[in-house]
Formats: sequence, structure tokens, C-alpha cells
Amino acid sequence: MTIALYNPLSCNGNGKENAEKLKEILKEEIEFKDIRNIDFGEFFSSTPDDTKVIICGGDGTLNCFVNFYTGEYPYGRDIYYFAAGSGNDFVKDVGKDGIILLNPYIKNLPVVTVKGKEYKVLNGVGYGIDGYCCEEGDKLRAKSVKRINYTSIAIKGLLFKFKPANAVVIADGKEYSFKRAWLAPTMNGRYYGGGMCIAPAQDRLNADRELTCVVMHGSGKLKTLMVFPSICEGKHIEHPEMVEIITGKSIEVKFDRPTALQIDGETITGVESYVMKAASVVNN
Repeated sequence: MTIALYNPLSCNGNGKENAEKLKEILKEEIEFKDIRNIDFGEFFSSTPDDTKVIICGGDGTLNCFVNFYTGEYPYGRDIYYFAAGSGNDFVKDVGKDGIILLNPYIKNLPVVTVKGKEYKVLNGVGYGIDGYCCEEGDKLRAKSVKRINYTSIAIKGLLFKFKPANAVVIADGKEYSFKRAWLAPTMNGRYYGGGMCIAPAQDRLNADRELTCVVMHGSGKLKTLMVFPSICEGKHIEHPEMVEIITGKSIEVKFDRPTALQIDGETITGVESYVMKAASVVNN
């Protein structure tokens, strides 16, 4: 038997329709359940081990799954994923299509602490213009069902609304200071924001479980606007005068003013700092 846990809100409300594509792929009986109504502890304890469980949705759905299942993760069974969202940065990063075995990727996830609360991180944490884009996207989503154009939001933000901050990054005890920081995400994977390759050298399964912080800083609006689109192909790192790559197992980022932050696309507003730690640090 196969059970598909789908998120109806994924892909601008098309989550269930996208999840039902599994019927054509598997050509077998599938029971579809709304993941929003699932008590994961009860679900896994009452579901036979030989039941194939597939999570269907986008990066936000995966984020909710790894964070809302608070019990001991059932690694005695295989859990699968089928992309039914709009951004699907996780799928881009692992480079696989169709039904993906999740277990290797959601074991030993890094943890970020924001405003005193801890969250597991699948892809990464965005802070700065990237967090601002999610904040503005949430506002637009509340007013309309139209697809959100984050590129347009970013361009308008860079030109008019978003103001850079001074930033301090502390990676494994070493401190770095930056003026006019436009963004300072810390990544477990390479992609965020619906296909932006912000950390092209990051390997989510690297042996040391190191994280990558990318700081875009120091430049004015015009140059930042010119370089920003190159993030989509990971070519922004060709501008070391304004892009700093910092790696470490424990990374703290502090801005000198409150700024929106996003964790795998989920927005938290008014954030002054965050600390993200690799699993090897969290579990010690």
C-alpha cells in the first residue's frame, strides 16, 4: 500500500492536483491524505512498516515535515518525496527526478536558532533582501492567488524599498564585519528562492557537515542590481569584491537593524540575528 501525504497549498493551491500525478507514475492504488491534518507520531506508529509513504509538496512542505514531527524519526522505514511545489530547490540540489528517497537527506540536519526558537533547516536560511522578498511575497499571496514573481520583488526592493544593513558574521569563532550587507544567507544546500544557486560549492552531505554563509556587501544599488541576477547560475561568486564566502560548522549572523528572515521559504519578520549549527555541533 502507498500513502501520499500532500499539501493542498503547494504550488499556489495546486498541491493535490500535482500529487495525483503519482497515479500515472506508480500505476497502483494510492491513499491521499492532507498533510496538514496529520499527527506524525500517531501516523507512523499506526502505519505498517511496509507501507510506502510519500511526502508531496514543495520546500515549505518538507520544512514543515522535518520540524513538526517532534518524535524520534522512524528511520526503520523508508520515506519518499515527490516534488509538487513551485520552487523545488531541494530537488534541484539533489539532482534527482521522480520519487526520491528522503532518508539520507533529512538525517542530521543543521539547526538554526531565531528569536530563541530552534528550527531544522533543509535547504538554507535567507537573511536580507532574500528574507524581504519572502515577506513581500507573503503579503501579495494574502491578497491574490496569482503566482508570485520574486525576481520582480527583488528588483523593486533593491531599487527602492530595501535598505542594506551592517553585518557581523561569526564562523567557528572567527569574526567578520561587513558594511552595507544586502544579504547574508547560510546554506545547507546550494539552492534557495526557487532556483537561485547562492552557494554553488555547498554539499549538503559533506563529511564534515560544514555550512556556507554567503555575504553580498559593500556595493551600491546599481552594481548590486547588475550582479544579483547572476545568482541564478552561481556566477555571483566571480565578484569577490562584493561577495564573501564563509564556511563553518557554527555560523552566527547579526544585522544592526531588524530584517526579515526565511527558513526554506517560511518567513520570520523583525530578526536581528540568527545562529545556525551543523548537526555535528548540535549533537555534541
